[in-house]
Amino acid sequence: MRRCPTCGEENSERARFCQNCATPLTETERASEVRKVVTIVFADVTGSTALGERLDPEALRRVMGRYFDEMASVIERHGGTVEKFIGDAVMAVFGIPQLHEDDALRAVRAADDMRRALGALNHDLERDHGVGLAARIGVNTGEVVAGNPASGQRLVTGDAVNVAARLEQAAAPGQILLGESTHRLVKDAVEVTRVEPLDLKGKSEPIPAFSLGAVSEDTAGHARHLDSAMVGRHKELEMLDHALDRVLTERTTHLFTLLGPAGVGKSRLVGEFVAGSGTEASVLRGRCLSYGEGITYFPLVEIIGDAAGVERTDDLVTARSKLTNLVDGAEDRDRIVSLVAGLLSWGETVGAEDGHRGVRKLL
Repeated sequence: MRRCPTCGEENSERARFCQNCATPLTETERASEVRKVVTIVFADVTGSTALGERLDPEALRRVMGRYFDEMASVIERHGGTVEKFIGDAVMAVFGIPQLHEDDALRAVRAADDMRRALGALNHDLERDHGVGLAARIGVNTGEVVAGNPASGQRLVTGDAVNVAARLEQAAAPGQILLGESTHRLVKDAVEVTRVEPLDLKGKSEPIPAFSLGAVSEDTAGHARHLDSAMVGRHKELEMLDHALDRVLTERTTHLFTLLGPAGVGKSRLVGEFVAGSGTEASVLRGRCLSYGEGITYFPLVEIIGDAAGVERTDDLVTARSKLTNLVDGAEDRDRIVSLVAGLLSWGETVGAEDGHRGVRKLL
């Protein structure tokens, strides 16, 4: 088997490109170790010793097994990698094998979801075993040395790992502590309380830390400041403007795809185009998330929700009512609402082809 040097995916010997990320497999073997900036999450169950005294070993194993499975599921759903289980603790890394520009925010959202998932799990554990679990979590971002995924080695070492572990140890049951570097990367998407600088074992100076309260679903971790003039993208803007003129004139759709490495200015170009179009066209936005489950129609949910004014807090009855108001006056209004609502799980399920037909009539 040939292992991808970028994502670690195993491929057949005949494969020329990785079947997961399309990286060429003929390139020179990379170094056995790499330096990366990653975000580490440590989660530890508190009071596990006392729990062992109360439960039979087999029952304890079942309880902890369910805990580990639930935490691992949350971590992987947000794009993280479970590095290892240490006793009753979980260590996860975001940024290995594949680095993302929002790894810190993914890690913080995963930690928040782990806390909520544990609360839901406790209902089952209290019913089945008469016990509940409490966990403390530490999150920290920094540079580490990691094994090369191509060789199957992903172990990370560095001061950032030690600080994450110390933050977890300093947290109270149910609390999530963020390191200063992590908070700096997610500050615009979280609600936190600054705690007194922590005297952590092995650190010569007190370490700043923040207690996580809540995480926003739709906010970037670090807001971009786009008040400076955009330079060198006039031709690209002209192409977009011409495409929009054609759409408005011919009443047809046009697909425009922007490709480029992270940081090259794709989002800025779109922002300038939308802000400077000078037309009465409505702008609807939908995102294709790079992590998560059951999100095939997530962009469509956002676009239709934006058009109809549907809020995330609305129940299904309210969402369907707003959808009906959006197509008020159409001859086959009820049919459109039924098809679109079924496609987005706001009503009785419909076939994908029928649902797509309803969306085309709606938009």
